[in-house]
Amino acid sequence: MGYAQLVIGPAGSGKSTYCSSLYRHCETIRRTMHIVNLDPAAESFDYPVAMDIRELICLDDVMEELGLGPNGGLIYCMEYPLRSFRHLEENLDDWLADELQNYLDDDYLVFDCPGQIELFSHVPVLRNFVDHLKRKDFNVCAVYLLDSQFMTDVTKYISGCMASLSAMIQLELPHINILSKMDLVRNKKHLKDFLNPEAQILLCDLNQHMAPQFTKLNKALAELVDEFSIVSFLPLDLRKESSIQYVLSHIDSCIQYGEDADVKVKDFDPEDDE
Repeated sequence: MGYAQLVIGPAGSGKSTYCSSLYRHCETIRRTMHIVNLDPAAESFDYPVAMDIRELICLDDVMEELGLGPNGGLIYCMEYPLRSFRHLEENLDDWLADELQNYLDDDYLVFDCPGQIELFSHVPVLRNFVDHLKRKDFNVCAVYLLDSQFMTDVTKYISGCMASLSAMIQLELPHINILSKMDLVRNKKHLKDFLNPEAQILLCDLNQHMAPQFTKLNKALAELVDEFSIVSFLPLDLRKESSIQYVLSHIDSCIQYGEDADVKVKDFDPEDDE
C-alpha cells in the first residue's frame, strides 16, 4: 500500500513552498518522501521532482498550438490524460502506472497541484486522478492550503471556507485544511475564531461588513460552516519544525501512515541513568 497527499488550494496560497519545506523536514528526520509535480505551467522547483506531468504535456505548447489562454490551457492540460476512456488508458494509465512502478510499497508521494480552483471544485479532473490512485492501492488525503491573510477580511475567509467545502465534496477524501503563511500574521489574538469558526462570530462579522439585504444569506453561510463542523483549519508556520511536524502528524493519521510500524521499546522505555 502507498500513501499520498494531494496538495491543493488557490494560487499563491503557498503549495509549492509547503511541498519544499515538507521535503526538507522529512530529509532532516530521515524519512523518505517523493514530490510529484502536477502543474503543467511550473517553471522551477525548490525540491527534487520525482515525477513531472510536463513530461506528458506542457502548458506553453498547448497555448501556442490551440490558441488558448493560461486558464483554458491549464484545464486542457489537466483534462488531456482524462479526456476520454481511450486517453485515460493510453496516457494516464501508461504514464502514471509506469512512474509508480519506480516506487515500492509504503512509499509516500506528495502531489503539488495547480492553483486554479476549478480543477478541484467542479471539474472532475482531480477526482478521476484520485480514483486512479485508489485503484493503485494508495491511501490519499487532500491537503487544502488557504493563505492566512484571508483572516484579515471575514468575507475572504468565508469565500475560502466555501472553496474548501467544494473541494471536500468533489474529491470525497480525508481532508486537512491549513492556514499557511502564519509567520506573516501579526495579530494572533483572535486566531482560534478562524481555526475553528463559530457561526455567531462569523455572522456578527459578516453583518458588519455587508449590506442588510445579505443578512439571511450570511446566516445560512455561517451556519453551514458551523453546524456540522465541516470546516476547520490547522495553522502552519514554516519557520518552525514543530509546526510542520504537527501538520504532518494529522495528515499521517488521516491516511493511516505508520500504523502498522513495529513498536520500538526504546521509544517508551528510556534507559535508566547510571
